Amino acid sequence: MQPVLAFDVYGTLIDTQGVKIELERRLDDASQAAEFARRWRDKQLEYSFRHGLMGAYVPFSECTREALVFVDRALQTGLSDNDQDHLLAVYSELSAFDDVVPALDQLRDAGIRCVAFSNGTAEAVSSLLTRAGVEGHMDDVISADEVKRFKPDPAVYSHLRSRLETPPEQTWVVSSNPFDVIGATHAGLRSAWIRRSSDAPFDPWGIEPTMTVADLETLAERIIR
Repeated sequence: MQPVLAFDVYGTLIDTQGVKIELERRLDDASQAAEFARRWRDKQLEYSFRHGLMGAYVPFSECTREALVFVDRALQTGLSDNDQDHLLAVYSELSAFDDVVPALDQLRDAGIRCVAFSNGTAEAVSSLLTRAGVEGHMDDVISADEVKRFKPDPAVYSHLRSRLETPPEQTWVVSSNPFDVIGATHAGLRSAWIRRSSDAPFDPWGIEPTMTVADLETLAERIIR
């Protein structure tokens, strides 16, 4: 039986740091834009975790908006409502990493099923992937929104398996986010950590990924082999 690969979207297929270019235009300060982009992403994830723990689910786009407002206040950047609306629109139009389409083409040619697996709503993810030229390379989009939870809640990985109808040993979660890799491994699935930065640390929880690679094309080669 062929494995099925479930790809995280934000940070794995789509470069969330692409928003820095637009932030530089708004803030006129490259270093501040880089810090803003980093903190926005960190706060976005933090808010999703907090909403999940509280049992106060909101769509992932709302976590993104809340995080933007917080970082604007924290850095005192004084973004207008129009600036914020524009940045949120840019976030929904981010580009894919260069290795995404070639890797997905290799996997498809090998007959391996690939799906997008995200905290974002199916509608938002499909729109984002379509704009980035990736959606047509996916067999499906599976969203945590369907169970009103966020990764790394075990219910989300259980939902993934239910949707895919695959055994855990054939179900791979591919992500650049260590929390997602750990969540998938803890749930009994196979996992691949895409370590896009050579100095990126992995959480010392004693739960290791099944595979660690630097990019998606290397992943495709190893999975096919």
